[in-house]
Amino acid sequence: MTGEQPLPPRVRAALATGETYVSAVSAWEIAIKFAKGQLRLHEPPDRLVPSARKHYGFGALAIDEDSALHVAKLPKLHGDPFDRMLVSQAIVHGLTIATPDPKIIEYPARTIW
Repeated sequence: MTGEQPLPPRVRAALATGETYVSAVSAWEIAIKFAKGQLRLHEPPDRLVPSARKHYGFGALAIDEDSALHVAKLPKLHGDPFDRMLVSQAIVHGLTIATPDPKIIEYPARTIW
């Protein structure tokens, strides 16, 4: 069991119609949780993440300097550094985050759920 939740219909529709990315931040968090035994997967993250991205047609979003530095401008609404970086990337690159996390929704980034 991976703890996956089914995506709401409007999120599925948005994913099907636009450019969609998986951030290196998410891949990093998956790898860390897998290595700690906090996340069970049917194959290691270094195979699963790229394979799933390709299967669904998602692009890879690298961690860039502008996004990393923008984190310092964010209000302290969320303590998770991975989530703060995702918010920063969304703001800097004009992207939308698909998330049910109520703390992320408080940031000035576009979200959908």
